Amino acid sequence: MIEALLRRIGAALVTLVLATGVVFLLIRAVPGDIIGEMLGQSAGDPASEAALRAFFGLDRPLTAQYLAWAGDVLQGDLGTSMRQGLPVLGIVVDAFLVTLEIGVATLLLAILVGVPLGMVAGARPGGVADMVVEGFTLVGLSAPVFWTGMVLLILADGWLGWSPPLVYTPPDISLSDNLEGIALPVLALGLLQAAAYAQFTRQQSAALMRQDFVRAARARGLPARVVYGRHLLRNIAIPLVTYAGLILVQILGGVVVVETLFGIPGLGRTLLAAIQGRDYPVLQGALLLTVVVALLVNLVIDLTYALIDPRVRGA
Repeated sequence: MIEALLRRIGAALVTLVLATGVVFLLIRAVPGDIIGEMLGQSAGDPASEAALRAFFGLDRPLTAQYLAWAGDVLQGDLGTSMRQGLPVLGIVVDAFLVTLEIGVATLLLAILVGVPLGMVAGARPGGVADMVVEGFTLVGLSAPVFWTGMVLLILADGWLGWSPPLVYTPPDISLSDNLEGIALPVLALGLLQAAAYAQFTRQQSAALMRQDFVRAARARGLPARVVYGRHLLRNIAIPLVTYAGLILVQILGGVVVVETLFGIPGLGRTLLAAIQGRDYPVLQGALLLTVVVALLVNLVIDLTYALIDPRVRGA
């Protein structure tokens, strides 16, 4: 198990190095840069352009820029924002914590709703409960997140007479205002992910319900909680954990729409603003942090396997 874990860590480090190179080159491949935007109507003045490029270090070859940036990253320095003049590390960490709060809340909602629905539907494929859950997954998976968010905003205002604050409040300042601000974004994302989770759990449960050991347990008259808890849930735990990791990474990577719609200063909105402003250091820092988190999530999933399945610990 330890040898396998070390191999995974080594592969993750190689992936991280490759990802930094890809991220660096892709950002530079986008047409335009911050120099053109800063010069504005003065664009075309060679002296001004050369001075700004030298100031930001953009006059050096790409290889030299990459090596300098990678060296700073190894020392924990992600650079300084070209637009805000602030350390990138502080900007992306503050934004990431906001996105992480929404991502974890969305994942919990998806698990609490999706897993029970999937298990109920998979217990009797073709039954009434299965058809109801299938309808829920069909609607949830086909509805775009921005559309769901807009509908929730309209329903909250029209039916409940409540207009959510489109301003994010950190939980350490006011927990009630914080929950009020993230309620609809989490619900908009959670409905989609709960539908995906329900469909996945339903497929896993339906396949297990046809296995001999489950049929034998039901034939012996074991209570439903034993059949579902001991024989069904335990055997689908590893696929569910794997799926949870994939969903969390997907949420963190695709939350930009919800953050923009609800005015949440998370990582997705920070990335969008950095793209529009060609703020290379912020873009690189935010994407690097996203890659690191995705790799860490995968490592945590591998460790969780060992806790769930004793056969993995002995491998």
